[in-house]
Amino acid sequence: FSIYCIVFQRPSMKNMETKNATELIEFVLTGLKYQSEWQIPLFLLFLMIYLITPMGNLGLIALICNDPHLHIPMYLFLGNLAFVDTWLSSTVTPKMLVNYFAKSKMISLSECKMKFFSFGICVTTECFLLATMAYDRYVAICKPLLYPMIMTNRLCIRLLIVSFLGGLSHAIIHTVFLLRLIFCNSIIVHHFYCDIIPLFKISCTDPSINYLMVYIFAGIIQVFTISVVLVSYTLVLFTILKKKSMQGIRKAFSTCGAHLLSVSLYYGPLLVTYVFSGSAQEDDRDMMDSLFYTVIIPFLNPIIYSLRNKKVIDSLTKMLKRNV
Repeated sequence: FSIYCIVFQRPSMKNMETKNATELIEFVLTGLKYQSEWQIPLFLLFLMIYLITPMGNLGLIALICNDPHLHIPMYLFLGNLAFVDTWLSSTVTPKMLVNYFAKSKMISLSECKMKFFSFGICVTTECFLLATMAYDRYVAICKPLLYPMIMTNRLCIRLLIVSFLGGLSHAIIHTVFLLRLIFCNSIIVHHFYCDIIPLFKISCTDPSINYLMVYIFAGIIQVFTISVVLVSYTLVLFTILKKKSMQGIRKAFSTCGAHLLSVSLYYGPLLVTYVFSGSAQEDDRDMMDSLFYTVIIPFLNPIIYSLRNKKVIDSLTKMLKRNV
């Protein structure tokens, strides 16, 4: 198909190389690469995933809100994680689904920035929430007698506020630095949503500072949150191995195993994309990594936490029996 872009002239006083550049204000999202016969199957697959994702996450939130037995810190954090997963999925997936059959895959620069801002809040907040949940499990298993005094309602609310403020601040930083870039090299964004690395690649302004900011801030946040998770679960593991009760060991492994699985699936692609990646990284690989933590993980999280959690299953069973 033919691709048309809307352009306007704006001289840039900051860089002599881009002084007379024509700035692009609309782009084309290429989306995932696939053979034509896979168009409908892939669309139906991702549509099913998108429909199930909010249902599963919002259902988990409703379950936690309606059952007084789940009104404890662990499920408070889990409910907020489900909320962030719903938000993240709704930010990325709808545009990807529309582009499967859209004649024009255009997206405006302003819409691109807004979607990245929303995406940045969600991804960063989820990192902090996963670290908070790991700390909560550490206190619950390693210091059970002190748990009510340590994990007070006030501390839980503060941890949630810090998590969301951290996500908001991180997104603001990169969005502000994104404003300094002028795009005139290409209208083709090799991705299925507006991420900053693909935008850096088509900028005619030197994006070195932007790359540096990504490595510094994304690196610090991911190293810090991963360290909290690893230290917390290392201490949990030592505590579990000291227990002689097989029932207690199974219960602890069941609770922590679900969290560790979710953390492992989430952080792996995220680290590859933002910390260990370079500007020469292959676009296809980058998109597959991004697909995992933006579409697949929000879909899997309610399944992982529900199927491996006896309290959630019991609460769901009671609710279904009441409604039958």
